[in-house]
Amino acid sequence: MEHGFTWFKLIPGLNALPHWVAGSLIVFSIIALFSFLVNRALQKRASYLIPDQHVSLLSIFDVAVEKLLTLSESIMGHHDGKRFFPLMGALFIYLLFSNLLGLIPGFLPPTDNLNTNVACALTVFIFYNYQGFKAHGLSYLKHFMGPIWWLAPIMIVIEVISHLVRPASLSVRLFGNISGDHLVLGIFSSLVPLGVPVIFLFLGLFVSVIQAFVFTLLSMVYISLATAHDH
Repeated sequence: MEHGFTWFKLIPGLNALPHWVAGSLIVFSIIALFSFLVNRALQKRASYLIPDQHVSLLSIFDVAVEKLLTLSESIMGHHDGKRFFPLMGALFIYLLFSNLLGLIPGFLPPTDNLNTNVACALTVFIFYNYQGFKAHGLSYLKHFMGPIWWLAPIMIVIEVISHLVRPASLSVRLFGNISGDHLVLGIFSSLVPLGVPVIFLFLGLFVSVIQAFVFTLLSMVYISLATAHDH
C-alpha cells in the first residue's frame, strides 16, 4: 500500500525503514518514556497502598493496570491471570499505542500492516501452545482428539485447522479495522478538513481501544483453553 507524506521521512534513521518498523520504534520509545515517568512517580509516592488523590499519569496507569489485571484474572483464573499478566498487559499497551499513532496527522499505525499483526499473533500462538505442553505434557495433544476416541481422526483435522486459523484471524481482523479506519479518516480529512474529521478522530479512538482489547481478550482465552485442566 502506498502512502503519502509521513513524518517518518523527515526523521534520520527512520526514513529508510518501512513505516511499520519506524512506527513500532516510535511506539517502543513512547512506552519506554511513560515507563520511566511512572517508575519515577512510584518512587516518590509515599505509599503504594494509597492512590493519588488527583488525576495524574500515575493514577491513570493505576486504573488501567487494575482493570487489565481484573480482566486477566476473570478469564484465566487468579493464579494464571497474574502469571500471564505481564505478556497480556504488554501486548495490550503496544497494540493500543500502535493503533493510536495513526490518529496523529503525518503518522501511520504499525498495525495497518500485516507484518506487525502476524508477528504479534504468532507470538501468542507459540506461547499458548508452549504453555499447553508445559501444563499437560504430551497429554496436551488430547485437546486435539475430541471427547470420543473413534472421532479422533476427524477431530484432529478440525482442531489443527482451527488452531492454525487463530493467528490468521487475529492478524486480519486487526489489519482490516485499523487500515479501514485510517483510510476513512484520511479521505474525510482531505474532503472536509474542518469540523468533520473530529468526529472520525473520536471514532478512530474507539476503534483503536476496542481492537487492542479484542486482540488481548482472545489471546487470554486461547491461553486459558490451552492450560485448563478440565478437559
